[in-house]
Amino acid sequence: MPDLYLVEFKGARKGYYLNPKGLLIQKFDFVVVQAEKGEDLGRVKFCVEKDDLSFLGDKRLSILRKVTNKDLEKLSANQKREKEALKECKRMVMERNMEMKLVDCEFQFDCNKVTFYFTADKRIDFRELVKELASLYKTRIELRQIGVRDEAKRMGGYGPCGLPLCCANILKDFEPISTQLVKEQNLTLSPTKISGNCGRLLCCLLFEKDFYDKTLPLYPKLGSKFLTEKGEGIVEKINLFKEYIVIKYEDGEEEKVTLSEIKKRKKKN
Repeated sequence: MPDLYLVEFKGARKGYYLNPKGLLIQKFDFVVVQAEKGEDLGRVKFCVEKDDLSFLGDKRLSILRKVTNKDLEKLSANQKREKEALKECKRMVMERNMEMKLVDCEFQFDCNKVTFYFTADKRIDFRELVKELASLYKTRIELRQIGVRDEAKRMGGYGPCGLPLCCANILKDFEPISTQLVKEQNLTLSPTKISGNCGRLLCCLLFEKDFYDKTLPLYPKLGSKFLTEKGEGIVEKINLFKEYIVIKYEDGEEEKVTLSEIKKRKKKN
């Protein structure tokens, strides 16, 4: 069975490709691969160890060759053309007063297809735009509408944590994120604190979801009554990481109660 590799293209676009020729391929190598119609060029992420390739379905594309200097020269030329094409397409969009934001342009390596990515708040009729672009570039044109989170993934960059965006590096798919996660994690509801570069809730809010799902039930609810040796108080604060809660009494006095003490009280009851 030929080796299977995950290859990444511009904008964090990825795909699985077989290596039927048995080429000596290492991580981060640039390779030319089969496209649905023609050839494309990407960079190897890693070799995939799978005995069952049924998940590929009928779409089984292969790595054709490792890149040559000539291939890299063409890639560089394509990248220049992409910038020019994006600028030209933006001009056409402005002329037509189309309510869409062009995000990126991607030339297939062999230039058999040019894809323009855009965001829009509603459905856009871009048939005339596609005709003009096809007439200009003499190739197949695709306009693909994406969401703002996909836009951030394509553009890349750094998050408020100072690290590369998770969406462009480690996330495969986007999952729904709600403000309930913000409340569970006791974070401020300030949009500047909980929003990513895309303007949506931070994807990393999901990273600690399992931890909170398992840990929160061990503690009394925030704002609930809690009985100690000093009397009845209200749960004022929960610190999951240092494993304690803060109880506030009617006289304003506060007391820390550790998780181990909470467990002991539950056993007694």
